[in-house]
Amino acid sequence: MTYPLVLENISKSFQDGDSTIDIVKGLSFQAKAGQFTAVIGPSGSGKSTFLSIAGALLSPDSGHIYINNKDITHFTDKEKAQTRLADIGYIFQSSNLVPYLTVKEQLKIVLQMADKKSSQQNEYMEELLSSVGLFSRINHYPHQLSGGEKQRVAIARAFANDPAIILADEPTASLDPNRSVDIATLIAKQAKEKNKAAVMVTHDEAILPLCDEIYRMENGKLVKV
Repeated sequence: MTYPLVLENISKSFQDGDSTIDIVKGLSFQAKAGQFTAVIGPSGSGKSTFLSIAGALLSPDSGHIYINNKDITHFTDKEKAQTRLADIGYIFQSSNLVPYLTVKEQLKIVLQMADKKSSQQNEYMEELLSSVGLFSRINHYPHQLSGGEKQRVAIARAFANDPAIILADEPTASLDPNRSVDIATLIAKQAKEKNKAAVMVTHDEAILPLCDEIYRMENGKLVKV
């Protein structure tokens, strides 16, 4: 079993006036390739902090982060940015699509940043968009898409640079229940088919049956459910 993402004994605190708040306390976690993992817990429990650390967006106070067996804990900002581009795909609550780019162009800009050969770009983009059921929308702009379609574009975009890790932060929060399950099903399916480690922070219990593993954030640590 391959573990593209490993966190070892991670701690993170923040200052609140004269007080120090320990958000993450000695947290350890492994994400397996080909598995879809959910992280649940109340607001303010540290779920988003955990995901930001896992995605090399936030540095821990202590502990180690391994991405594809590389310890990136003390990487420079530039090295972390390169790691994010090469190894991590993000899906957020808002699709964050660029309003003046077509669906195809949303993916193309990621492929160009990841330095994919132009000869491979069109074929790969079409394959990705077909896999999320959006090939017929390939030349549409975001304002021409429904909320669920926008999130499907965001999923395809997250997979565009062929990352080992997919991190999703409440990607179904703004969708109705049926669309939420559809989006989570799609992420799970893509993770399995493309052998990616997918981790989703969520409040949506309807999607939990789709997950291979479920963790709850409790007292700054992840506890398996």
